[in-house]
Amino acid sequence: MADQTTIEGDHAKARSKLGRLLGRFPRPILTLETSERIKLDQPGIRAEKLQLRSSAGVSIRAILTGPDSEWCDRPAVLYCHAHGNRYAIGASELIEGRPALLPEPYGQALAREEFVALSVDMPCFGGRASDGEQALAKKHLYEGRTLFGQMLAELGGALDFLSRIDGIDANRLGVFGFSMGATHAFWLAALEPRIRAVAHACAFADLETLVTSGAHDLHGLYMTIPGLLKEFSTGQIAALIAPRPQLACLGLLDPLTPADAVGRAMAEVRAGYNRSNALSQFQSLIADDVGHIETDAMRGQVLGFFKSRL
Repeated sequence: MADQTTIEGDHAKARSKLGRLLGRFPRPILTLETSERIKLDQPGIRAEKLQLRSSAGVSIRAILTGPDSEWCDRPAVLYCHAHGNRYAIGASELIEGRPALLPEPYGQALAREEFVALSVDMPCFGGRASDGEQALAKKHLYEGRTLFGQMLAELGGALDFLSRIDGIDANRLGVFGFSMGATHAFWLAALEPRIRAVAHACAFADLETLVTSGAHDLHGLYMTIPGLLKEFSTGQIAALIAPRPQLACLGLLDPLTPADAVGRAMAEVRAGYNRSNALSQFQSLIADDVGHIETDAMRGQVLGFFKSRL
């Protein structure tokens, strides 16, 4: 078993290498321009539409939710929205949901458990849907960068913004996402040591195995990272989160998470956690008869995970 200093050094080197593969986007500083309360039918829940301005000069819509009471040392979750070829949704998924998720959106569900949550529009989604994914991804690739790298840099800026909100405990930050948001969540946690706990649903599978079967083509162009498979596997990236708590939920009928790709990713991430003497900190919920949807069991596991870890 490697000592913790060696492991931390290895993780730091891996994060630097991942940054190079992604294109080394600078993390933007996000500042608040406007805030508008959103009226929800549910009592006891506060929701706001924020307009943020990045240091790169980009206007970004965000949705903020939490309990409608005083915020003091609140735990918070950065919510990474999904793709699903529904470019108009973006950050509003936090309070409006989407067909693949349970009827109660996560903003309301997390607020009932006393969590603050923030979601921001990714490039090409929500208020930024006029920027086509294909065109922007190709532009970045021509420049030697990646759209995925831009997304992760902006999510890092969103994490910084969330940590600065009055009443938030910056030492109790988690991240969650479904589908594209799931990939964002575990990648961001792998790159960002400040994240205390991460949960993700319906995306955790070995990418090389997906490429072999052709299932990788079900992912959007945003995920294309030249040279990635020569350096890292999905499980190795997720293992950079160790020894921090991680929860992976998925269904084996999902074409994005077939059994062979899931098995390899699970074996590798568990090996990484075992190396950190933290195998108990990695949890999974794998359903044999479920496709690309959230189940009641997944929702219960995610909420319970954050309640116990944050």
